[in-house]
Amino acid sequence: MNTSNAQNEMVTAPDNIGVTPGYMPGFGNDFETEALPGALPRGMNSPQKCNYGLYGEQLSGTAFTAPSHQNERTWCYRIRPSVKHSHRYEKIDLPHWKSAPNVVEDVTSLGQYRWDPLPHSDQDQTWLTGMRTMTTAGDVNTQVGMANHVYLVTQSMVDSYFFSADSELLIIPQEGRLRFCTELGIIDLEPKEIAIIPRGLVYRVEVLEGPCRGFVCENYGQKFELPGRGPIGANCMANPRDFKTPVAAFEDREVPSTITIKWCGQFHETKIKQSPLDVVAWHGNYAPVKYDLRTYCPVGAILFDHPDPSIFTVLTAPSGQPGTANIDFALFRERWMVMEDTFRPPWYHKNIMSELMGNIYGQYDAKPQGFVPGGISLHNMMLPHGPDMEAFEGASNADLGPEKLDNTMSFMIETRFPQQLTEFAGKQAPLQDDYIDCWESLEKKFDGTPGKK
Repeated sequence: MNTSNAQNEMVTAPDNIGVTPGYMPGFGNDFETEALPGALPRGMNSPQKCNYGLYGEQLSGTAFTAPSHQNERTWCYRIRPSVKHSHRYEKIDLPHWKSAPNVVEDVTSLGQYRWDPLPHSDQDQTWLTGMRTMTTAGDVNTQVGMANHVYLVTQSMVDSYFFSADSELLIIPQEGRLRFCTELGIIDLEPKEIAIIPRGLVYRVEVLEGPCRGFVCENYGQKFELPGRGPIGANCMANPRDFKTPVAAFEDREVPSTITIKWCGQFHETKIKQSPLDVVAWHGNYAPVKYDLRTYCPVGAILFDHPDPSIFTVLTAPSGQPGTANIDFALFRERWMVMEDTFRPPWYHKNIMSELMGNIYGQYDAKPQGFVPGGISLHNMMLPHGPDMEAFEGASNADLGPEKLDNTMSFMIETRFPQQLTEFAGKQAPLQDDYIDCWESLEKKFDGTPGKK
């Protein structure tokens, strides 16, 4: 793969490991990048003839008439137009990758659930065959809602490519290192980082260091964006400069290849005669991006109480209802706790959002036992949850000096829709059957004596 900062022909892993990807900073910027000098037209999008014999083509991420501040598109200058990367389609089955609506009659989604980390299989798994859907919500056909997956990847995709017409993918690694070779450039991804792959973008996933496990939030609705900070102002939380978009890179390889497409929840294959990653130059604001979670700057209370967990939102995908997201992605990382006379862990609550949590590393303060790295919990909409007995007693009786929560990184993906368990989540994944009992030992402490605390 030829890139604008390195002239390398990338064939298949592990031959490409020496390639160093380049990145451009910013979130939602208008970028321009070329892997060959002069490949990018100047002052226009569609010249009569493009340099190097390239084809001009636009990839649109929104409707043409979307408001200008929301309009997203990228102009690509490629060796072949993408119609040459599409042929007759044949339906295939990826049995563990599910889409909404997906209601399993003999699986109960109503409840508070927690799973141990999914173990790796003895069989080699690629990005496609290793995807395991845990929950779905909404409806992929009407482009609302989402799905949550765990990926288990041990093997690179070789002359095999994928894109989703249904969704953008938010990828959260927990172990191992992956490379995403996309039409618009290369992204290397490791734990403590995330990446977003836009809808419609073709890519190949390779293993740099395995085995690889992580989480995927599949967003059917409006694209992820940075949340409004309100009175927080212009700084802290996730800052746009810390997001990285890859520079242009391309492959010019004549080799039989397979493209798998996810469309309306179904999977299809098409066979072509070359690599589809042939974009030599591009400009626009519709592109993949990565973000280092270690650059997230949390904010919080510095005297008493603590704000709602929405204060930790990294990205949000809005819905048609203001303030109620299709998806929120929140991060709970290392931070100082200094509040006086305050119960510091998350309080007991129930709300209209359904919450799926994943542990990247360390210990989560509200659940000191059982919620291990790689594990998942689900608290569906309007179901109560909160600290277990150990966390409650510890926080209620702690000496409230300044305390740093260290070596911890968990995340929450919440949606306004109820999340439905898949058959895999309900019957095959390592469900902790006793999780609901973690609140069993909570005691009645009521004492009606006036002034009693």
